[in-house]
Amino acid sequence: MTTGKLNYFLGRAPQWLTLKAWTSGRAATGFRSPKGEPLRFASRLLHPSRSLRQRSSILNTLLLLLLVQAIFSCTSTNSNNKNIFHYNETTGIASLDPAFAKNQSTMWPAHQLFNTLVEINDSMEIVPSLAKRWEISEDKRIYTFTLRENVFFHNDPCFPQHKGRMVLASDVVFSLNRIMDPTTASPGAWIFNGKADSVQPFTALNDSTFQLRLLKPYQPILGILSMQYCSIVAPEAVQLYGHNFRQHPVGTGPFKFVAWEEGQALILAKNENYFEQDSTGFRLPYLDGIKITFKDSRATEFLLFRQGQLDFINELDPSFKDEVLTKKGVLRQKWQNKIVLQTHPYLNIEYLGFLMDSTNSLVKNSPIRLKKIRQAINYGFNRRKMILYLRNSLGTPAESGFVPKGLPSFNDSIVKGYTYKPDKSAQLLKEAGFPGGKGLPVIKLLTIPIYADFANFIAKQLEEIGIPIQVEVVQKSLLFEMTSGSRAPFFRGGWIADYPDAENYLSVFYSKNPAPPNYTRYHNPQFDKVFESAIKETNDSIRNTLYQQADQIAIADAPVVPLWYDKVIRLVQKNVSGFTPNALNLLELRRTRLEQKVQSTQ
Repeated sequence: MTTGKLNYFLGRAPQWLTLKAWTSGRAATGFRSPKGEPLRFASRLLHPSRSLRQRSSILNTLLLLLLVQAIFSCTSTNSNNKNIFHYNETTGIASLDPAFAKNQSTMWPAHQLFNTLVEINDSMEIVPSLAKRWEISEDKRIYTFTLRENVFFHNDPCFPQHKGRMVLASDVVFSLNRIMDPTTASPGAWIFNGKADSVQPFTALNDSTFQLRLLKPYQPILGILSMQYCSIVAPEAVQLYGHNFRQHPVGTGPFKFVAWEEGQALILAKNENYFEQDSTGFRLPYLDGIKITFKDSRATEFLLFRQGQLDFINELDPSFKDEVLTKKGVLRQKWQNKIVLQTHPYLNIEYLGFLMDSTNSLVKNSPIRLKKIRQAINYGFNRRKMILYLRNSLGTPAESGFVPKGLPSFNDSIVKGYTYKPDKSAQLLKEAGFPGGKGLPVIKLLTIPIYADFANFIAKQLEEIGIPIQVEVVQKSLLFEMTSGSRAPFFRGGWIADYPDAENYLSVFYSKNPAPPNYTRYHNPQFDKVFESAIKETNDSIRNTLYQQADQIAIADAPVVPLWYDKVIRLVQKNVSGFTPNALNLLELRRTRLEQKVQSTQ
């Protein structure tokens, strides 16, 4: 911010008159600069009928918002703003409440604002976070965690003197109970179903000791506790802000909430009291803040990246991927000295799902109720060609099970999936009573805009063997509502691991799970039996064998059409360091630095 601007904000002109001038005209839709542009409700809030003390308090708040906007609105080319990390979220952010961190767009900011008891490192190992150590009882049913004593919640008006207090074991109890509370309506309420003790699952033994009790041994429980759903929140903030906690999060993370103008920008600032340090004793994070914008156009996002206004972009839109990448998945020559391409194995599978509930009116008379039709679709298109031309070789064709590459139980020589076999597909069509597709009704496939090209590719190849597919593109939020409510018979889906265990994927088919995660409503008692044996098995080798058996059972029933095992794909500005991808594609910014000015890549 220039001295002139600062003087304009805080100069000698009477503050009431200055703000009155700023706020003349119609109500604003967000924070604005003082150049004749209005501030929402400022005239009414600062009306002379209010007491001087009230006006002073409101004025200070408005000035703070203006200062925040002026500071953070600069692009990364501004030397005054060199430690502000910029990225764009095309889908927007639905909530900052970690109880609703159900997808990548909400998980990324939650990871900056909150901590969990344990977390997963870059080697996919469970390591301490808020808990510095834990003990497991001999019967594997009681986990006792000792908390760090140097962790404090962010400063916030919900606390006395606005000063954040130390995190206690009772806060962990509150946070985990809140996920399970039906009044919270968390999409993660299922994560402790059939796992945590039904009488007293969570106990604070004292201020620094938390205990978790299980109904029976459950090997992946530490992975569950690393999920963003299990972030520890400040009870005082939840009680003060109520439903507005989604817009006013208070946690312990490396960054703290500053401002959020929905549809415009989210601003986070460095938590000066964060408990983690680097190897030299420097308190993390290195960045001063984060600014997230919400441009819904991928083309606009790419343009901003080229101009140096964004520090990275995640994934590549089909409209410009061929400009940047060769078919072999490497940067084209003109980009090689301008940006960095980061790729990394990604615990994510992209798939098509079938609604399997035969009692549902949408399924009763649909051909997808027939296993041979579902299998014919699986055999009827070329995954390898699709990945070559539409993904520029970034990803692995999903020709094994639902569990992706990168997990210990993955073995494509044991779990056999589907490859491109048009003759086999035609034979299955005939056996199902539709030779050459004769008499087969049109099957509607629901997808979202970014995956429309893949849906059309599959539809075209399936049409060649007699399976008519109608592709319908809908918005992501609508598709989620439809799949959650069993209103999408054939749909595009994706499953990102919350923790590195095959249980996280196979739970998608467990009949006792709701949607999410069981969007297909798959129900097979044989699968359930093997799955239940796997999750209580403590021997890793035996457990992986059971996972493979369960995966094979599900894939043979074809409730899904696996498409590809994913890769993290990031374009990153060359001045960004300490920014490494990981198999969960979590946005990790604690050790990220911005070293120098970004030059436009246009």
